[in-house]
Amino acid sequence: MTVQTAPIYSLQAPKDVSIADIEAELSKIWQSYSGMGDVNNIPTATRAATFSLLVYEPEETQQLLAALGYYTGPIDGIGGPRMEAALAAAQKTFGLPVTTKPNNETLVKLREAFAQSFDGGDGKNGNGKSRYSADAKSTIADEIASRNPCRIITLCPVSGEDEGVSAQVSAYCPINKQSSNTLICCEYITLKGTVEALERVGGMIGALLIGELPKFLWWKAAPDINMGLFKRLADDSNSVIVDSSAFNDPEVGVRRVQALIDAGIAVADLNWRRLAPWQELTAEAFDPPERRSAIYEVDRVTIDYEKGNPSQALMFLGWLASRLGWVPVSCQQEDGDYQIKRITFQGKDNKEIEAELAAIPTADWGDIPGDLISLRLTSTNEQADCCTVLCSQTTGCMRMEAKGGAQACRIQQVAPRSDQKAEILLSQQLQRWGREMLYEESLAVTSQILKCQ
Repeated sequence: MTVQTAPIYSLQAPKDVSIADIEAELSKIWQSYSGMGDVNNIPTATRAATFSLLVYEPEETQQLLAALGYYTGPIDGIGGPRMEAALAAAQKTFGLPVTTKPNNETLVKLREAFAQSFDGGDGKNGNGKSRYSADAKSTIADEIASRNPCRIITLCPVSGEDEGVSAQVSAYCPINKQSSNTLICCEYITLKGTVEALERVGGMIGALLIGELPKFLWWKAAPDINMGLFKRLADDSNSVIVDSSAFNDPEVGVRRVQALIDAGIAVADLNWRRLAPWQELTAEAFDPPERRSAIYEVDRVTIDYEKGNPSQALMFLGWLASRLGWVPVSCQQEDGDYQIKRITFQGKDNKEIEAELAAIPTADWGDIPGDLISLRLTSTNEQADCCTVLCSQTTGCMRMEAKGGAQACRIQQVAPRSDQKAEILLSQQLQRWGREMLYEESLAVTSQILKCQ
């Protein structure tokens, strides 16, 4: 799924306002636009009327890019082509490798440039020139808005002295070529302050959510049910959205997500969505009538994933174990070139199942940390027709095929997909809310795996 270029009509560029005046300023935007439309025959605009999206954005790259003039548009904590172009421009200026991805080296340079040249007033650099044009491509926030007029509230925690919370409001409308007579717009509210300052206004943040409409909280960090701000916002939302591929400590993050589910909070993990092709092909491999019973012969599982984040591998194993009734009974960790986690399960009739998760070093890193590389399902029963190998088209199945064995294996490749980035999956996730039972059942077993010794 490719994010398409869309012309943007700005009803209001980011404007500094007091917290108490946010709703009044948003109303003024629409009142002013309504009058202008009558005079200038501008298309009718549709105000936020589908859902509210709260975004907790602990990473400051977008804020610094905007302050230095590389990025223009709403500070919404949402990535996409516009952010990638801004990052590329900044990295080129700083003489850094152009990765179009946030990283520590780029963040350090942005902080230094901000301290040295930001003039504090117009969002441009010290020479008063903007280095990046926002007209290049639309962000995923614009893509969301093109289908769903919504309100996006971004919380940007900052370090330093507690000086209260500052606020900005803006409104942007992607122009839909198929419906040039109507603008479908998003309202943006950005709140900046220390975590303590944001927590003090937590009640007011909840009041900014549009009543009687679905409310989503995209928490772009490992959630913590003991954090007051998170708990307040989660209680105000229909669904909490996370992405376990971005957790600094994935195992701790996964356990925290399980704690949310145990507390009755509906959670969606964008990283879980990335497993769909692997789950579908695994199920398809045992769909033929002659192979359906063979799935119960599987007692050896090997999963390779890109070194750096084991969330996908753990969740896939949790999904498989939850479907087949396996209970984890012991785990071992082996360090080395491959960080290997070995898990022993007990299946039906006290059958023992051995699983191996291997973190594979690779020079060809993808966009998603910890993507699955390959997996192998087989049995110690050499008469069982259950050997199945799946592998990514971008890496191949050499390690899995090298394991050999007497069984003939069904080998399939998982086609690479272009819709696996968080911003694309977020757009899809906003079409649904409520509890996801398959995910919850699978994560429950994943959590048991993380607890076993």
